[in-house]
Amino acid sequence: MAARTSKTRITRRSPRPMKKLIFLLIACSALWAQDAASKPDTGEKHEFVIANFHTESGVTLPVVRIEYGTYGHLNAAKDNVILLPSHYMADYHGYEWLIGPGHALDTSKLFLVATELFGNGHSSSPSNTPEPFHGPRFPQMTIRDNVEAVHRLLTEELQIRHVRAIIGFSMGCQQAFQWAVSYPAFADRIVGTAGTAKTYGHGVVCLEGQIAALTADAAFKDGDYTTPPTKGLEAFSVVWTAWLFSQEWWRKELWREGAKPGTTFESVLKEFRTNFIPGADANDLILQARTWEYHDVGKTAGFNGDTERALRSIKVPFLYMPSETDLYFPVGDARYEAAFIQNVSLVPIPSLWGHTAGAGGSPADEKFLNEKIGRFLDVQ
Repeated sequence: MAARTSKTRITRRSPRPMKKLIFLLIACSALWAQDAASKPDTGEKHEFVIANFHTESGVTLPVVRIEYGTYGHLNAAKDNVILLPSHYMADYHGYEWLIGPGHALDTSKLFLVATELFGNGHSSSPSNTPEPFHGPRFPQMTIRDNVEAVHRLLTEELQIRHVRAIIGFSMGCQQAFQWAVSYPAFADRIVGTAGTAKTYGHGVVCLEGQIAALTADAAFKDGDYTTPPTKGLEAFSVVWTAWLFSQEWWRKELWREGAKPGTTFESVLKEFRTNFIPGADANDLILQARTWEYHDVGKTAGFNGDTERALRSIKVPFLYMPSETDLYFPVGDARYEAAFIQNVSLVPIPSLWGHTAGAGGSPADEKFLNEKIGRFLDVQ
C-alpha cells in the first residue's frame, strides 16, 4: 500500500532562464540561453511515497520516493493525460522543449505528468537514502522498477487508469518501450526519441567506460567517499561529452552556434569537464548508467529474454524517432527494432546534433520534433 503525500505539498517554480547547451537535456549549465517567459507554465513539483517497494534485484526498500511535476489541469473525465518519463539525471523540467505556445503539448488542454527516475538525486537515490541502503549499498534499479513505481503513482495517487500518450527521450524512451510491453493498453499512443528497447553491447561498453573513468579516482573509495571524487567526475564528464554529439558536429564546430563572443573549443571542453551536471553525486551517476545499460524489454516476465517477441507484442501506435547521428542509440539499432513492431512509424531526426537531437538539441531539431509529435498526437 502506498503512503501518499499531501496534495497541498506543491512547489511552484518561477520562470527562469533556461540553459541551452544541450544539457538543457539533463539540467547541465551551458553556453546558450533561451527566454523562459515564452513558456509560462513551469510546472508544479510533487512527491509520491511508496512503502516496502520490492525491486527486481530482490531487495525491498522500506520507503521510496518519486518526484514528479505536473503541467496543466486534470479534467473531470481524466482523459487528457500525457506521461513524460525522465531521462539521464534529469528533473521534471526535461521536456519543456515540447510544452507551451507553439509546441506539441498545450497545457490549456492537457494534463502532463513528468516523472523523475530513481537515482537522479531527487527521487530515491544512493545519495539521499539512509543506511543500510546509502551510497554504494543502494540496490540496482531497472527501467521496469521505475515503470512499476510510476504505474502506482498514476493509479493510486492520481487515480489515472489510462493516458492519451507516453512520450520519452533517451532513458525516457526506454521507459516508453517498457510501458508498451508491460502495460500494452495503458496508452493510446507512444512516442520514443533517441532511445531503444534494449541496450546493446556497444552501449554497454560505452557506459562501462564512463563508469571506469569515474571510479579510477582513488577518492571514490568504492563508493564510500567523504568528499566528491572530483578527478573521477571530470574524467567521466569528458568521456560522456565524446559520445554526446556527432563527429561532424565537432568538425563543423557547431558549438559556436549561439555561443558568446570569444568562446573557444578549449572553453567549451572545460565547461563540459568541470560543469557537466552540477552537483551530481558519483553513486547516483553510476546507478542510472547501469539502469540504462541493463535495460531489455525481452527480460519482462513472460518473454524469457526474447527481445524480438517482446517488440512484436507492442500493439499501440508507436512513433519511433531515432537521431540519424546518435552515438548512444544508433539509428541502425532503431531500424532493427522497428522491423518487429506492428504499428510503428519510424521517423529518423535529420540532425548533426547526435543524441541531443532527440530532445530538441538545435532549434531545427526542436521544430522537427514538435511538428512530427504534434501531428502524431492529433491523429484520432
